[in-house]
Amino acid sequence: MPRFSVIVPVHNVRGFLRECLDSVLRQSYTDLEVIAVDDCSPDGSGEILDAYAARDPRMKVLHLPQNVGLGRARNAGMPYATGDFLLFLDSDDTLTPGALRAIADRLEETGDPDVLVFDYARTYWWGGTRRNGLAHLLTGRSDTFTADEYPEVMDLLMVVWNKAYRREFVEREGFAFPPGYYEDTPWTFPVLLTAGSIALLDRICVAYRQRRQGNILSTTSRKHFDLLDQYERVFTFVGSRPRLAGWRPYLCHKMGEHCLDVLAKPDRLPPEDKAEFFRRTAGLFRKYRAAGPVPAELRVLEGTWAGYRVRQQAARAVRALGERGQPVRAAAAVRVRSAVSFVHEHRSLDPNLAVYSAFSHQGVLGDPAAVHRAARDLAPHIRAVWVVRPEQVPSLPPDIEYVLPDSPDFRRVTARATYFVNNVNWPTTLVKRPGSVHIHTHQGTPLKYLGADLLGKPGARFGVDVPQMLRRSDRWDHSLVANRHSELVWSRAFPCRFTSLRSGSPRNDVLVNAKPDSGAEVRARLGIPDGNTVVLYAPTRRDYRRGGYVERFDLARFAADLGEGRTLVVRLHPSLADGPARGFGLAELHRRGVVVDATDEPHVEDVMLASDVLVTDYSALMFDYANLDRPIVLHADDWGAFTASRGAYFDIRADAPGHVAHTYRELAWLLRSGAWKDEESARLREGFRARFCEFDDGRAAERVVRMLMLGEPDVPAVPAPPPAVSAEAPLESA
Repeated sequence: MPRFSVIVPVHNVRGFLRECLDSVLRQSYTDLEVIAVDDCSPDGSGEILDAYAARDPRMKVLHLPQNVGLGRARNAGMPYATGDFLLFLDSDDTLTPGALRAIADRLEETGDPDVLVFDYARTYWWGGTRRNGLAHLLTGRSDTFTADEYPEVMDLLMVVWNKAYRREFVEREGFAFPPGYYEDTPWTFPVLLTAGSIALLDRICVAYRQRRQGNILSTTSRKHFDLLDQYERVFTFVGSRPRLAGWRPYLCHKMGEHCLDVLAKPDRLPPEDKAEFFRRTAGLFRKYRAAGPVPAELRVLEGTWAGYRVRQQAARAVRALGERGQPVRAAAAVRVRSAVSFVHEHRSLDPNLAVYSAFSHQGVLGDPAAVHRAARDLAPHIRAVWVVRPEQVPSLPPDIEYVLPDSPDFRRVTARATYFVNNVNWPTTLVKRPGSVHIHTHQGTPLKYLGADLLGKPGARFGVDVPQMLRRSDRWDHSLVANRHSELVWSRAFPCRFTSLRSGSPRNDVLVNAKPDSGAEVRARLGIPDGNTVVLYAPTRRDYRRGGYVERFDLARFAADLGEGRTLVVRLHPSLADGPARGFGLAELHRRGVVVDATDEPHVEDVMLASDVLVTDYSALMFDYANLDRPIVLHADDWGAFTASRGAYFDIRADAPGHVAHTYRELAWLLRSGAWKDEESARLREGFRARFCEFDDGRAAERVVRMLMLGEPDVPAVPAPPPAVSAEAPLESA
C-alpha cells in the first residue's frame, strides 16, 4: 500500500499535462501512486496518460465515458486510491521538487493527522512567481490542532489541492465533491471543520498555474451561480452537526465576501445576470446571518441592487478622480520640493555633517556602517545621520540618528551635509552641491557584469535604466576598492568622474582582524552545536530565471550527505530574502533543524565568522570570505547559462579560490571526503587572496575617515604587491 495516492483529473490540458505528471513521477519520494482520470478530454490528453501508464506501473488511468466536471472526476478516482493519504492535483499545476518528501516527513512528525495543509505559489503565464500572501498562518502552530483551536486555518485559500487527507478519515466521513463550479467550497469547509487533527507545513508544495486564458473561473457564464448552491451545501452540512453551529456566522461572512468578489469581477457574470446574482446572494445572507451588527463590507447586502450599483459607481468615480488628480498632486509635490531645495541650497554646507545609507536604506549595514563606526572614534565631531526605511526603525541601535527617505528631514539633512557615504546610488532627486564629498563603497568585488557593461545583456538589465544609473554615479567623488581588479572594472563599468581610493573594503576589517573565537557568539545564537564544522552555503541569484531563484540541489540531501558533526548554514542572496525562495523548503528545513537559515542575520560578516568553509557558486561573498583564509568550494554547474545571461569579468573556474565542483556529486564528495581543506585547496586560496584581498589590511575604515573626512593625506597607503595576472577583459558569453 503506497503512502500517497495523487488524484489528477484531466480535461483539455494537453499543453500542460506532461509537466504536471513529470512533477509527480520524478519526485525524490517514490512511495506513491497516481490515479489520472480522463474526463472525456477531446484533445488527446487520454493518449498521453496511457503512454505514461505504460512506462510507469505507479500510474493508473481511468477513462470516463462522458464529461462530468472537475469535482465528480475526482470522485471517480477516489475508489481506486489505496494510499494512506490522498492528494489532489489539477492537471495544469505541478508539485515542486521535494514536495512529497517534505509532506511525508511532516506527516510522520505529527503522527498522521486527518489533514495536512501546505503552501503554494502562483506561477504566472508571463513568468512571475508570487507566494501565498497568508503563508505566515502556516507558522502559527507547530503541533496538531482542530479548527476550533486555531480558527485562522480557515482563512487560508479554500481549495482542495493545498492539503493531504488521511484516506480513512475521508472514507469514514463520506466526503465527496458536488457537481458544478466552486466544487472545492463544500469539500474544504466540512473537511476542516470535521477533522480531529490538522497539521501545517510551511513549504511551497504546489505551483498554481495562472493561465492567460482557459481558466474556467475566469469564463463569463451563469455557471458562477453554482457558488450560491455550494455555500447552501456548506450551511446544510453545518446544520446537520449541532457542534458546528458556532461556525455559522463566520461562514456567512465568508460567503458574503466570496460572492461579492465574484460579482465585482468584470469577467465572471454576464451583465444581464448580475442583478439576479446580487439578489440571490442577499437572500442567502439574510437566511443565514447571525444576530448583531453587520460588518461594514457586507452592509450592502442589506440593501437593493440599485443601491449596490450606486455604491460601485461612486467607488469607481472616487478611484478615477484619484487617478486624474495624481499627476496634479505629483507636480505640486515637485514644486514644493524644488522650493524647499532652493532655500536649502542657498545655505552653507555643514562641514561636520555626514549622511549614511546602505542597501537602499535597509539599516546600519555593510561598508557604510564600518565607516560610521570608525568616524565615531576618529572624528566624533562629525554628526552622523542615517537614511533608513520606516520598517527598519524598530531594529536600529538606540544611539543612531536617522531620517526617513524623501521626508522633509531627509531633504533638510541632505541639502546641508558635506559627506555622503553609500553602497547604492542616492535617488535622482538628491542634488550634489559643490563642496560635498560623495564616497561610494560598492558592495564587494565584482565578478558579474555591472553598470555600462549590462548594456549588452538585455536580460540582466531588465528593469534597469543604465543611463540613469550612470547619471547618478556622476555624483561620486571617491570609489573604494579592495584590489586592482575592482579598480579597473569600476572605471570600465562606471565611466564617471570619480577617484579610486585603494582603501580596502571597510566591512572586511572585522574579517581581517578576526580572532579564533570571533564567531563563537554567532554560532551560539544560531544554535550550532559545539565542535561542529559549519558549512556556509551562499548561492547568488540568476538572471536567466525570472525572480532570480534557481534551486541547484536538494538542501536536505546536502545536509545529510555532509555527515555527522557538520551543520549546513544557508544564506540566500538579499534580493531573494522576501520572495518565494524560502518557501520552497528552506523555512521548513530550518524549523526541523535540518539546516540553519541565516538569511535574516543582519550582518553577513557575523555569518562568515561563524563558518569553517564557504560553499558558493558565483556570489561576490567569496572575495570577502577569502580574508578569513578559510576554505572555499565553488559549485559551478551552470556557468555557461550564468555567463550567457549576466556576463562575467573572468572565468572563476580558472581562477578559483578553492576546489571547483561541476556537479552535485562532485560537491558532495569534496565535502564528505575532506578534500575541501587539502593542500591544493590552500594553494588555490593563497593565489586568490593575493589577487583579490590586495588592499584589505584591517584598516580600511580608518583609512577612509582619515583621508576623506579628516584630510590627512599622509596616512600610509596599503603597500601594492606585484601586479596580479590581469583578467579585466570581459569573458565572452558561453
